[in-house]
Parts: sequence; structure tokens; C-alpha cells
Amino acid sequence: MAESLLFNPRTYDPEHFDPETRRLLRATVDWFEERGKRRLIEDYRSRAWLGDFLAFSAKEGLFATFLTPASAARDEDRRWDTARIAALNEIFGFYGLDYWYAWQVTILGLGPVWQSDNAVARDRAAELLSRGEVFAFGLSEKTHGADIYSTDMLLEPDSEAVGGFRASGSKYYIGNGNAAGLVSVFGRRTDVEGPDGYVFFAADSRHEAYHLVKNVVDSSKYVSEFRLDGYPVAPADILHTGRAAFDAALNTVNVGKFNLCTASIGICEHAMYEAVTHASNRILYGRPVTAFPHVRRELTDAYVRLVGMKLFSDRAVDYFRSAGPEDRRYLLFNPMTKMKVTTEGEKVIDLMWDVIAAKGFEKDNYFAQAAVEIRGLPKLEGTVHVNLALILKFMRNHLLNPVDYPAVPTRLDAADDAFLFRQGPARGLGSVRFHDWRTAFDAYAEVENVARFREQADALCAFVETAAPDEEQSRDLDLLLAVGQLFALVVHGQLILEQARLTGLDEELLDELFAVLVRDFSAHAVELHGKDSATEDQQSWALGAVRRPVVDAARSARIWERVEALSGAYEMAE
Repeated sequence: MAESLLFNPRTYDPEHFDPETRRLLRATVDWFEERGKRRLIEDYRSRAWLGDFLAFSAKEGLFATFLTPASAARDEDRRWDTARIAALNEIFGFYGLDYWYAWQVTILGLGPVWQSDNAVARDRAAELLSRGEVFAFGLSEKTHGADIYSTDMLLEPDSEAVGGFRASGSKYYIGNGNAAGLVSVFGRRTDVEGPDGYVFFAADSRHEAYHLVKNVVDSSKYVSEFRLDGYPVAPADILHTGRAAFDAALNTVNVGKFNLCTASIGICEHAMYEAVTHASNRILYGRPVTAFPHVRRELTDAYVRLVGMKLFSDRAVDYFRSAGPEDRRYLLFNPMTKMKVTTEGEKVIDLMWDVIAAKGFEKDNYFAQAAVEIRGLPKLEGTVHVNLALILKFMRNHLLNPVDYPAVPTRLDAADDAFLFRQGPARGLGSVRFHDWRTAFDAYAEVENVARFREQADALCAFVETAAPDEEQSRDLDLLLAVGQLFALVVHGQLILEQARLTGLDEELLDELFAVLVRDFSAHAVELHGKDSATEDQQSWALGAVRRPVVDAARSARIWERVEALSGAYEMAE
């Protein structure tokens, strides 16, 4: 039972996908397994570039099949399918975030291209993908970070080329900048003021006017600094101009940030097999480590949190794939996957690390790199704080103003998610409407800890109506982030319950998971109580929202049996 909920290379068969997707996912798993654990870890420790992996991808057509939208494809198996992209994220995370990163920044680099009407650039990108090339996203800068309002990549009109420019400036923290066949670069024209001057253009890292400065991180991930000196930008290289360039930047991040959640899941799954196997076989004071009650609680909490991560992320895929101009609910669930699921991943690793202790540092384990790499995901594509502030824009409508929507089914069909590249202007978030979150909770009203958490969610609605931050407090981001954590838990619980219903997850496991969420809500309520600017009414509300989960020792013991069954269920061959 436990094994079936986690990715296990020994038994993995994605039969819910079409034959070519199924073949490619299995081939990717087999490639990693044949390399073995020793080579995997040595490449990570030696910071080796991923040339052999990219050669495998090129040979199999992996990136080309998964990352070419149907509108640009010459092969019927090629499409942009968020469900199978999520499955590959999980596999890459399971074996090493370096592999995932090369894929992730290729996705970001492709975003402005697939949103563009430039047929020449689109054909070029499709051809480069077919040849196994990687891509890069030239947005952030050393001085300004991702503050695209202040870009110093400047394009001057080229007197020798009609409609062309010469681009000069530098970009910083740009993945794949050492090898990208196409870099989508954001800049601004010197001859046009304001937002109308923004430009996205395509550059080639092999061009003589493209200067690679260095890898700014100590890793196989080549996170580059590069500089352009009079780089010629022809009309055929221009992807977007004006406000459309600005929107392309934000919409690309919307597409890319979703990938962080499933990469985090893959990391946690591999680490969990190692941690449970080690703890079950280590004898301390004459007993296995797993005989101690606190160890069982920590590993059980880690397991149910990981199950929650998977349930939420799988359900969020459905909203991504079903999105359209009249249904933009994905704009909330997307930063939730980036912020909430990845921080849950950190908690999962920390809980297991508390159990295995010094073993988590050993160089021959996957866990040592998992403990490092899991930290990066909450910090990529916008910090946790940025994404928490973003989801607050949806809070009132989500909690208090539901509208009717047709039911969103499970979306595993072989369809192209074309809307992601025609999202339109990246604004108007406060007007997005949602279906009634209570419906998911009503379906599990008899599950004790779901009911207990529902009390807390209802209390948050009352908070928004009667004690929400006033105008002055709304400028206190520290206070708002505490409120955001409470709201995030409600959304997290909602999609977990929706996916549980769709997959028939047994209620005992759900009960144990919501016991953890009840504790989390109480902890964040206490945090809000302690904020300097919290009013007496807000403090009183916070204490009133604290709940103790319903404890059932027999239920917890049965969930522990599922965790214990992970011991020896998978170990990567040397």
C-alpha cells in the first residue's frame, strides 16, 4: 500500500500515459538505474557537466517530445502536456536536481518563444530541440535580480540593419548559459521610453558577441553570468516588444515555477527510501531505531506530508490543463505548488534527517545531496515570501465569494496545453473567482481531523470578514505573511481532498495527514498572535483558532506499518 503511493523505479510503469510517453519515462528511469548510484553521486560531487545525459536526451528525443507544443511539432507524439512534464520532473528530482535544472531552464527559455508570433524563431526552436539542444532564460541581472522594470540590457537601433538592433549588457544567474542553442533575453530599447521599449529577443551562446563570464554557483548546474557586446539582433530574432515582452516574462515564470513542486517530491521520495531503510536496520540500545516512539512519529509525519505534496500537485495539474480565459484558478494553485509544496519538502527532509542524524552527511548516500538540494526549490522562481504575498491577492474571493464552475476532471489525456502560451496580460489577479472550497471538505465531514481542520478554515473566513488587516497593517508584510500561511493551508487541504476523492485514497491515511495540518494551522495562528502589529481582536482570534488534532493511537500504528514497509523497498544499485 505504501509503496504504491511513492515513485519506485523497481515497479514504475506509467500505464496511464500514451505508449510513447510511457516508453520515454521508463527509458529515462532505466538510463539512471544503469548508471548506478556510485556514478550518480560522483558526478554530483565532481560537478561534472551533464553532457552524457543530454546526449541520451537527444538520442531519445526526450526534450523535443515533451517540450514542443503541437502548434510547432512535426511529430504527433510532441506536445506540451503538463501531466507528463510533471511525471518527468519527479523522475529528475528523484535522481538529481542537476538533471532537472538543465530541463527546467530549457522550459523557461522556451516560454517566450512559444508565446511569440515569430514563426522563424518558433521553427528554429523546434529544430534545435530536435537536435537535442538546451535553452536558457536571460531575465535576471546581477544588480537588479529579476526586477525587469530596471533591466540594463540595452538595444540600440542598428544603422546597418533595417529593423535590427545591437544589444549590450549582462545577465546573471542564467541556467544553461554555457551551452544554450537559444537564449531568450529580456532588454529594453534606448530609443523608446517606458514599457513600450521592452524587448524579448533570441540569442545564441555560440555567437562571437556572446561572452560567457563564469558559473556563479559551485555545482554541475551551470548558472551563468554572460555579457553581450554589440550583439546583432535581427528582426527575425525579436520575440516580443512592449508590454507583450513584459507579460511574456511573467507568464513564462507562471509555466516554469510549477515544475518545482514535483522535483521536490522526487527528492523526498528517494531520500525516504534511504532514511527508512537505514533507521529500520540500525540498532541502538539493543533495539532498532524505529522502535522509538518519537522516531515513528517523525517518519510517519514525513510520510503523510509527502503524500499530501503528491495529492496537491497532481490535482493542481488538472487546473493547469483545464485553464482558459474564463478560468484562471491555476494562478492561485501555481504559486501554491511553488511555495507550499516545496516548503513541505524541506520539512519532510528535516524530519527524516532528525532520525538518521549523522548518516545524512555521508558521501555515499543520496540523502546528503537531497538535504542540500531541497533548500533551493523554495527559493527559485520567486522566494517563498514573494509567492505568499501573491496568493494573498486571491484570499477574499477564494474564501468568501465562490461561483459555480463545471467540475474539473482528472487530466491525463494526451492533449496539448495550448492556453499556457496564450495566457494574455499578467494582471487582474484580484478578480479571479473560484469554486466553493467547502465542497471538498463536506465530502469528508466524517473524517475527524478533516472536520477539525474545517473548524479552523471556517474561523479564517470569520477573520477575513471581521478582523482582517486594516490599511496600515496591509503595509506590514511580516504580519501579512503570517496570514498568508493560514490561507495557504486551507488551499492545500482543499486540493488534497479533491484528489483523495478522485483517487479513492483511504480515509485513515487522510485522517493522519489532516492531524498534521491541524497542528500546522495552530502553529501559524500562534505566530500571528505574536506579531508586533497584531491587534487585540486579531490576537484573540488567533488563540481561538488553535485546535488539538484528534489522536487515535491505533490509526497511527497502522499508518506506521505503511512507512515501515518502505524499508528495503528500493535501493539504487551501485
